[in-house]
Amino acid sequence: MEHLKKLSLKGFKSIRDVTLELRPLNILIGSNGAGKSNLVLFFKMLNEMMGGRLQNFIATSGRSQSLLHFGPKVTPQIEASLIFSASNGTDTYKLRLFHAVGDTLVFAEETLVFHQTGWPQPKKPVSLGAGHQETRIVEEAEQDLIIAKTLRYFLANCRVYHFHDTSPTAHARQYCYIGNNRWLMPDAGNLAAILYRLKRQNGGAAYDRIIKTIRMIAPFVDDFDLAPSAENDREIILNWRHVESPQIFGPHQLSDGTLRAICLITMLLQPEDELPGLIVIDEPELGLHPYALNVIASLMKKASHHAQLLVSTQSSAFLDNFAPEDIV
Repeated sequence: MEHLKKLSLKGFKSIRDVTLELRPLNILIGSNGAGKSNLVLFFKMLNEMMGGRLQNFIATSGRSQSLLHFGPKVTPQIEASLIFSASNGTDTYKLRLFHAVGDTLVFAEETLVFHQTGWPQPKKPVSLGAGHQETRIVEEAEQDLIIAKTLRYFLANCRVYHFHDTSPTAHARQYCYIGNNRWLMPDAGNLAAILYRLKRQNGGAAYDRIIKTIRMIAPFVDDFDLAPSAENDREIILNWRHVESPQIFGPHQLSDGTLRAICLITMLLQPEDELPGLIVIDEPELGLHPYALNVIASLMKKASHHAQLLVSTQSSAFLDNFAPEDIV
């Protein structure tokens, strides 16, 4: 399975210098302030970068002063190297983001390297230049540069999920556009649309697995009542039915822990060919009963056969579900 083999990161927030050898399943554990959440945030930055929104991410994150380790006077640049294992070798993406006027960051280096299996040395690195504010991988891939196309695919398939917000105004509790159903959003804001599609796709096989697993954690849930809104057939909301009542309930009548569990189960039980290449999850244990944690851990182990997982946790009970070699 193609996956992120090695990550080196320097100068990003609380992370001074770290190198990680990664496996299909990686569970991050550490004390408060150890850098787990900042490692997750780095992948969030990659998501935004691949969408052409790096400068927006920098601005909304407190500008470079907040992203550089102890600020630009101590650490003037962020360095990163991501080595992806492919079927015929390894592809490496290197970047250096340097502090610039306006308290922002610009690319001081952006380099792509391919090392073919069996060859003693990698091919000549491809430099994408310096001084630009947004990544040039996308435009180089559109010019048919093979290594750029490969790395664009790898980086675009790194997805960060955080289901922390389960407040009354959380996106997962609101109406969403029914056509936004290709990928589960990072905050599960299109959860109803995803489930509606899965129920109508391939005889509902994936949907049935999701419902059966949800009932293991929340046995009072009979099924979802998913249909376009009568007022606007382009919108849908996460209505559901209770096993003891014919009444239809809304998403605001789900507890925080139940809603988080539904989000996690749906994300992990998507059809195998729809799973992102790298799934990054921050603190899945929030609000979950120990039995629910065991179920989620089991789903993660199964999903790791088809996608790579990087999971940050502070729960020792959750950690007990995994093998020592899975722990970082």
